[in-house]
Amino acid sequence: MPEFLTTPQGRRIAYHLTGGQGPCVVFLGGFKSDMGGTKAVHLQGWAERTGRAFLRLDYSGHGESDGAFLDGAIGDWFEDALAVIEAVTAGPLVLVGSSMGGWIALLVARAMPERVAGLVGIAAAPDFTEDSMWAGFSPAQRAELAAGRVVLPSDYDPAGYVITRRLIEEGRGRLVLRAPLPLPFPVRLLQGTADTDVPPAVALRLLDHAEGGDIRLVLVKGADHRFSSPDCLALIETATEEVLARG
Repeated sequence: MPEFLTTPQGRRIAYHLTGGQGPCVVFLGGFKSDMGGTKAVHLQGWAERTGRAFLRLDYSGHGESDGAFLDGAIGDWFEDALAVIEAVTAGPLVLVGSSMGGWIALLVARAMPERVAGLVGIAAAPDFTEDSMWAGFSPAQRAELAAGRVVLPSDYDPAGYVITRRLIEEGRGRLVLRAPLPLPFPVRLLQGTADTDVPPAVALRLLDHAEGGDIRLVLVKGADHRFSSPDCLALIETATEEVLARG
């Protein structure tokens, strides 16, 4: 069973914290994902085997946390993650962010740079509300959005994704690729070449934009956005261990 924390903003967030040696590894999931997903649970098992402190959580409107998904936006989910991290962890952190969680991880690193000892991005999707969603909308879709919401097709949900005007507009205040992005700690970016949701060009842009002396990108030929095959899961473990060793 998860534990729960009420954030300063009044949102009730579910999380699992595993005790162990630090730095604490924090898994940050993707858009409409939850802490019961394959990658989160796999890293939980790795942490238990290796005696590592490990935190996973559900943003508001996701998984076992309270709230409606359509009420949320990037800033809310960043605030949720930050509140849980500040309340239940101490000392250095290694942030592991999947897809949207990669963007959240970069926001956390910007908010508390003194605590971040390393970062692993798995198909990280910084600024996707602007550069993927908004940039790809047709004039008709932009008009729909102006009225409140637009529905996008999804490989993961037959009903499609409902994208709210607030998600797009609030995201513009959270962009990380428009200003210097110092990452002065080990960073490993993992990316599948067959990812159609977050294509390799996004990872290359992040690699080019970020500033730091130990930033590496690993491209996995044929891997898709889920990045959950046995080989991909092993690679996530390896990248996390490497960051821990070098941080």
